[in-house]
Amino acid sequence: MLSKILSSATFGIDAYLIEVETNSERGLPSFTIVGLPDNAVRESRERVVSAIKNSDFEFPPCKITVNLAPADIKKEGSSLDLPIAIGLLTALEEINPRWLEDTLFLGELSLDGKLRPIKGVLPIAAEAKKSHIKRILLPAESAAEASIVEGIEVYPMDSLSEVVQLLNDEIEKDVLITDARSFFSEINKYYLDFSDVKGQDNAKRALEVAAAGGHNILMIGPPGSGKTMLAKRIPTILPPMSFEEALQTTKIHSVAGILPKDKALVTVRPFRSPHHTVSDAALVGGGPFPRPGEVSFAHHGVLFLDELPEFKKNVLEVLRQPLEDAKVTVSRSKMSLEFPANFMLAAAMNPCPCGYYSDPSGRCVCLPPQIQRYMAKISGPLLDRIDIHIEVPAVKYKELSSLAKGDSSSVIRQRVIRAREVQLRRFKGLNYVYKNSDMGPKEVRTYCIPDNAGSEILRMAMSKLGLSARAYDRILKVSRTIADLEEEESIKASHISEAIQYRTLDRELWNN
Repeated sequence: MLSKILSSATFGIDAYLIEVETNSERGLPSFTIVGLPDNAVRESRERVVSAIKNSDFEFPPCKITVNLAPADIKKEGSSLDLPIAIGLLTALEEINPRWLEDTLFLGELSLDGKLRPIKGVLPIAAEAKKSHIKRILLPAESAAEASIVEGIEVYPMDSLSEVVQLLNDEIEKDVLITDARSFFSEINKYYLDFSDVKGQDNAKRALEVAAAGGHNILMIGPPGSGKTMLAKRIPTILPPMSFEEALQTTKIHSVAGILPKDKALVTVRPFRSPHHTVSDAALVGGGPFPRPGEVSFAHHGVLFLDELPEFKKNVLEVLRQPLEDAKVTVSRSKMSLEFPANFMLAAAMNPCPCGYYSDPSGRCVCLPPQIQRYMAKISGPLLDRIDIHIEVPAVKYKELSSLAKGDSSSVIRQRVIRAREVQLRRFKGLNYVYKNSDMGPKEVRTYCIPDNAGSEILRMAMSKLGLSARAYDRILKVSRTIADLEEEESIKASHISEAIQYRTLDRELWNN
């Protein structure tokens, strides 16, 4: 007998439907799975057979063929265990086929018939809704994630026998309903706060500007000056995630299998901090069957690269495309996938190999050629994509021992939100520009026109301070953000002056 069961799998961060065709007939006992299955899918034969037998169903000796259509796309993962088992039991006339036409099945089976959680549930549920499928049956631990998608019935199941009983109308099961908006009740609660950081007023100001305009930032300072401490607090001053941003980010985390079990939706902006030994494929995505990398896991959040010059040069260079295009394109001979990567880059580094070049104590033991080689590890094209360079000096004892506290993250965040709202109104109607860092040359010429005094200061900076030509647009973008924070329509000389101070690595001091 032939049966057809609907299931799904992910391709990149999107999903596609799979039709599981099962045929049982007389012949020598065998169990064959075709349709480009990977090793995990092939091994489902043993899991399915054991689960069926241990769920007290009869498994007669016969010839069984399972086809996974479309047959030209490689299938991977263990989420096809349940549909294969349901298809087989249907072919053996153990299941009433009444429900099967509008139902999608997902789940990994244990040998005793229990259902285990799977990856990529959110994009699969979205694809099921798009394809007008009425309901999904899947493991209970993965059901909350699927229920975020409105307009589709989600049934949380615990075992194969329970699924069969539901399909045969032997039991009733409630549909899981989740109010996705309720997940946003915790969005403003952080354990870290900017008020914890002693001193570093200039660095805090630079981070506020970076957050307000979505600018990438590089912090340069000696060990122990607080660069990492500051970076970890950047998400606390960024605007809250919108529901659409949360869905996009959750899809990526779901496909990669890094979504926490107790969270069905990512509502807090991600903060990713890969070690400097990370490979280029792990950073931007890749592999034989391409998977998202750290830049995609940081989508709508922050990617923090500590000890920037210690990263391999080829690893840093692959950052250029996602920083420019907010996405990663991974091409293979048989496929090409795109992973979203719209993140804010925060990086930190020492000013020299020993770390104390700028320290007033004079502890630096590095020779000029060593410092030049160290700084040269960061290429010009990569530096070109970092809007703000800020020095983070060692904190003095007076500041460390002070009981005074600066602005809290919530106070800074409110200023950032107001600046972002100004930008959204300014760029209304431009589908590709949402914040100042997104501006291209055309938008810079339109919206970043300084007054006469500001133009003169910028001209003098370009000629006397040795600022590079690539710094010109960056200064204008950052000065536009500074003006937005102060709720000024025009870019004034004070805004230009502050923006120039954020181009440390473009000065002749570092170029010589």
